[in-house]
Amino acid sequence: MVEDPTPLDIAQVVAEHHQAVYRYAYRLTGSVQDAEDLTQQVFLAAHQKLGHLRSPGSVRSWLFVIVRNSFLTDCQKRRPVAVDPLGLDMNTVPAEIPDRGEIDPERLQLALDELLPDFRVVLVMFYFEGCSYREIADRLEVPIGTVMSRLARAKAFLRSKLLPASSGTAGAAHHATDHGG
Repeated sequence: MVEDPTPLDIAQVVAEHHQAVYRYAYRLTGSVQDAEDLTQQVFLAAHQKLGHLRSPGSVRSWLFVIVRNSFLTDCQKRRPVAVDPLGLDMNTVPAEIPDRGEIDPERLQLALDELLPDFRVVLVMFYFEGCSYREIADRLEVPIGTVMSRLARAKAFLRSKLLPASSGTAGAAHHATDHGG
């Protein structure tokens, strides 16, 4: 009897994808320790389920799904759902980025950390994974309008936190940090 060889070795998967998985986990969690824990959790789950992977060419996408799902599960266990997650006054948020200057990565991460997980995940999927609205909607099992709304509100919040303040922006940023608990 001939055993089916495993098409991928977990050591190879870790070696090839650890850095990308860690960066994705860090953008979601905003903490080195939490990102390290999440990365370890992802590779443990991948090791246990490696035989179920249908297409070895899609390992990175598969790992990102595990990262995202693990992150969201952890968030649901830790945080109550807020009634008004991002209390932004859209009239006080700059519509366009006036100067394409560099944004400090630490300030960006601090602003990302203030976003509720549902908003942060959509933003990271769009910019980090390069997913389309439809792909995000399908993967998260939400309507495409929800994806568009969450992405627009998350971007508006980041603009309010990272761009030079316009009148009233500070108040909008303050309300966006109220997670209801």
